[in-house]
Amino acid sequence: MSTPSPRRLLGKVVVVTGAARGQGAAEAAALAREGARVIATDVHPDGDCRPLDVTSEDDWARLAAWLREAYGQVHGLVNNAGVTWRARLGDVRPVDFDRVHAVNVTGPLLGIQHLAPLMPPGSSIVNVGSTAALTGHYPVAYTASKWALRGLSKSAATELGPRGIRVNTVHPGFIETDMTASAAPAFREANVRETPLGRTGTVDEVAPLVVFLLSDEASFITGAEIPVDGGLTAHGGVKSVSDALRPGESGHGRTPRPH
Repeated sequence: MSTPSPRRLLGKVVVVTGAARGQGAAEAAALAREGARVIATDVHPDGDCRPLDVTSEDDWARLAAWLREAYGQVHGLVNNAGVTWRARLGDVRPVDFDRVHAVNVTGPLLGIQHLAPLMPPGSSIVNVGSTAALTGHYPVAYTASKWALRGLSKSAATELGPRGIRVNTVHPGFIETDMTASAAPAFREANVRETPLGRTGTVDEVAPLVVFLLSDEASFITGAEIPVDGGLTAHGGVKSVSDALRPGESGHGRTPRPH
C-alpha cells in the first residue's frame, strides 16, 4: 500500500458550503492543509468565507461564473451546509419541512448542477449526510431530507461517472458542533448510550474522510456511503438489547441448551 503523499490536494480548487464554523470550517482547514485552494462559503460569511445561500440558484450561478473566470476549473465540491428541525411527525409544518429540504437537498442539487460543468475528469463531490439518513430518526423533516440526499448522491454518481466525476456521501453521527449543542442534554446522553465507542465525535474526525474522498487515493470510489458515527448505525438499534443482557443480567451467561 502506498503512503499518502503530503499536500495531496495541491493545485485542486475545492468549494465547501457551510464553512463558517463547526464541521464545515474543519473540513475547509483540513483541505487547505493538504494544498487545496479552498473556496469557503456560508450564508453567514465571515472574513474567510464568500457569501452563498445554497437555496438560491442565482447565488450558485454567480459563484460558478466567478470560479470560471478566476480558476477555469473546479476539482471538488463539499456539500456540507445543512439545517435541522426537531419537530416530530405529528407536529412538523409543511413550511418547515420545505425549508429543511431547500437547504439539505435542493442546495446540494444546485451546487452539483452549477459546478459539475466546471469539473474535469478525476474531480470529486462529497455530500454530507447524517446517521439520520440510515435510520428512522424522529425529527421527520431532517430525516426525510437526509434520506433524499442519499438518493441524490446515488443518482449523481451514476450520471457523472462517465465523465470521471465521483460522488460519495459521509454520514456523521453525533459530532460536537453548534447544531448538536442546541439539542437537549438527554439527546446527547441517549446517543452516547447507543454508540459502541461510548462517546461523541469531533469535527476533526470527519474532516480526514472528506479529504480522502476528494483526493486521488479514492479514485475508484464513487456512490459510497460511509458512516463516521462510532458504530451508532452498525448494530441496527439493538445495542440496548445487548447491553441489557451482559453478564450478571438475568438470562445471560448461561450455557446454551440444545434445541
